[in-house]
Amino acid sequence: MDVRELYRLFRSHPVVTTDSRHCPQGGMFFALRGASFDGNAFAVSALEQGCAAAVVDDAKVAATDSRLILVDDALATLQALAHYHRSQLRGKTVIQITGTNGKTTTKELVAAVLATESPVQWTQGNLNNHIGVPLTLLTLRDDGGFAIIETGANHPGEIAQLSRIVDPDMGLITNVGRAHLGGFGSLEGVMRAKGELYDYIREHAENETAKRKRGIFLNVSAEHLPKMAEGINAVRYGLTGAAGAEVWGEVMECEPFVKFRYRRADTSWQEVRTHLIGGYNIHNLMAAVAVGLHYGVPPRRINEALAAYEPTNSRSEYHDTGRNRIIVDAYNANPSSMAVALDNFDRLGAPHKMLILGDMLELGEESEAEHRRIVERVRDYETVWLVGGEYRKVALPGMRCFASVEEVKEVIGGISGRTILIKGSNATKLFLLPTLL
Repeated sequence: MDVRELYRLFRSHPVVTTDSRHCPQGGMFFALRGASFDGNAFAVSALEQGCAAAVVDDAKVAATDSRLILVDDALATLQALAHYHRSQLRGKTVIQITGTNGKTTTKELVAAVLATESPVQWTQGNLNNHIGVPLTLLTLRDDGGFAIIETGANHPGEIAQLSRIVDPDMGLITNVGRAHLGGFGSLEGVMRAKGELYDYIREHAENETAKRKRGIFLNVSAEHLPKMAEGINAVRYGLTGAAGAEVWGEVMECEPFVKFRYRRADTSWQEVRTHLIGGYNIHNLMAAVAVGLHYGVPPRRINEALAAYEPTNSRSEYHDTGRNRIIVDAYNANPSSMAVALDNFDRLGAPHKMLILGDMLELGEESEAEHRRIVERVRDYETVWLVGGEYRKVALPGMRCFASVEEVKEVIGGISGRTILIKGSNATKLFLLPTLL
């Protein structure tokens, strides 16, 4: 069955699942393989639970039921179907977002701004990889408006592959920094990998008509990005004073929430008080401003959307529990995001500051050196708790080490009167701590 035939079936059964525990009536099941599972083994069960068809890549399984569709590779077929569906959405503008830090917050801010004027669909949760992106694309409706697609990567070539599937009209890289060094090898490797989005836009913009003019939203204040973006049609934004910016902004205060202002050359300043913690969010906010203005969203609507947005999923969250003030940024951590989080915490005017830091993962051979850098950076803090084996290797005297979040939970209940930053990679599960403080 070629992709066009499969697409006709999808149009009749437009809900796709890869999880046999969640099989919508009349949907389609794709039998994906993983390191410890084979979806083919669950294909018949998916049909029994209500799916109308299942795509498998095991011939023996396919022979058991006429509703089982045999393909060479179920994952590649899912990706091809998603790309084909995207190609049929001629009235929808697709914006692809990637970057080392801030891509999820930027995605949500952009979606909030655009949704004030148009239909918008966007990546839910962390569905930003080679499986999540196709699943997201297959939920898109042909109703015009916008689709905001987040794409992540931990090895070279992944953004290039996802860009081919997404086929974006506009691209946005939030920044490039030191993350996933185990997969990318170096900062230069990160730049090349994230830059694959720019490469796709650059390559495909050359042969297009004015009717579809691809381009990028470019943060001219972000290190490395202007050089990487040379030769691409760009909507430029940045911090006040940034050369070439069409719209610029600056932080006004951060105690604890970010208040910022922005303007274009021909307009007056617009001021917005947000629910975001951390001055580093100015770049995410300005991305949303730039996208909104480019697509004609009035500043009043932009301001309302940004002021109303409240972060979730342990990203730049603030909690005042009555006993402690807590900043939770524990969805992920790498040397770049850790540095800006600590810079912001340094500037926060508060007594009795406390750090609870979890390991930064996927740093490869650079892991020990990067964790040692952070430990040296925070050595003068009053109270430092470190969670995980990587920090234990480099901890300094006076710093308290824990093997896991479970050990922290046993002793954290007595903490009070503190302002606490909680930050670590998602796998360290530090997001479990705020409810105990």
